[in-house]
Amino acid sequence: MKIRYDFETRPERRGMDAYALDALGTEDAPGAPKEGFSAIPMWVADMNFVCFPGIQESMAKRLAHPAFGYFGIRKEYYQAVIRWQEARNGVRDLKAEHIGYENGVLGGVISALNTLCSRGDAVLLHSPTYIGFTHALENNGYRLVLSALKPDADGVWRMDWDDMERKLREEHIHAMVFCSPHNPCGRVWEQAELERLSALCERYQVTVVSDEIWSDIILDGHRHIPTQSATDYLHENTVALYAPSKTFNLAGLVGSYHIIYNKRLRERVRKESSLSSYNTMNVLSMHALIGAYTEEGAAWTDQLREAIGANVDLAEKRLRAFDGIRLIRPQGTYMLFPDCGEWCRKNGKTMDELERACWDVGVALQDGRMFHGQTHLRINLAIPARFVDEAFDRLEKYVF
Repeated sequence: MKIRYDFETRPERRGMDAYALDALGTEDAPGAPKEGFSAIPMWVADMNFVCFPGIQESMAKRLAHPAFGYFGIRKEYYQAVIRWQEARNGVRDLKAEHIGYENGVLGGVISALNTLCSRGDAVLLHSPTYIGFTHALENNGYRLVLSALKPDADGVWRMDWDDMERKLREEHIHAMVFCSPHNPCGRVWEQAELERLSALCERYQVTVVSDEIWSDIILDGHRHIPTQSATDYLHENTVALYAPSKTFNLAGLVGSYHIIYNKRLRERVRKESSLSSYNTMNVLSMHALIGAYTEEGAAWTDQLREAIGANVDLAEKRLRAFDGIRLIRPQGTYMLFPDCGEWCRKNGKTMDELERACWDVGVALQDGRMFHGQTHLRINLAIPARFVDEAFDRLEKYVF
């Protein structure tokens, strides 16, 4: 009998080390709700569902042993990654030697860039842009060159090929940070687009650093194509970064991994990653991944995708009832990125006033301006459906 997992319970996270709730009202977080309103956390990109049980079971089994000394990476870790990538993404040439541990995707991005660039070099990214990329690159002395994604006539975010080529050429750029699926737009890239990207990168000798942390969360009608699987050039000239953290809500355990096929590039990135002596796996995060990347974990992930897809349907229907709000439906991730510019103009409101009104009634969504979306909000839908409905009830009654 097929197990149905629980996506209707919202665990009580307040006081349990949950930044999404405990940080409300502090600097760089949404304001705390006014008296009489509970907080609905819809900003930090983590999930408000209960964990896949196999993760806790795997960790509990390891915790039962009363010693936690130095350890080596189990072969089961590599086997789990290889099986997962083959089953989910059709990858058939992955070997253990191609996989390397990273504390986090952002650290892996910087380690890769440090092997490809000199400080002060320009790096191409698409905008809107994940705020983590902005902070990490600027903190490490790189110059961001942004190429804006543009909606086409069908309302699909597309790369601006002419703009990208001009910037690669004029800025002498040889490294690109790519996001697949894209955060915050939710775009899932197609084979033809990846082939065109490959040709452009080959022409200007660009190495791609591809953040594929969202690759398991793809909505119906779309398929994730690993950047490295798209062409021979991208296979050998891409540093791909993955983690179970978005799929299984494991960010607090720390643990990502890179896949690099090119031996020279792989050795350089691993050397750079090792320099701090802090980029070292935690034994419990290892067992968490082993517990997650299973057939049962895949079934849970498929049901997660169904739950998120239903929430996107619900949120899209509710948002379209608000005059002046423009939404491009995401193809992956659990984030929405609606444009509120027309609504603000029609109603004589600023984005600050709009966000404050949302936060006052406990709808703790995020400021899209941090992602280079000047009139956008960023809304996390990884929460039981009744809370999505409650959030939009409040927005309809008190805000829009």
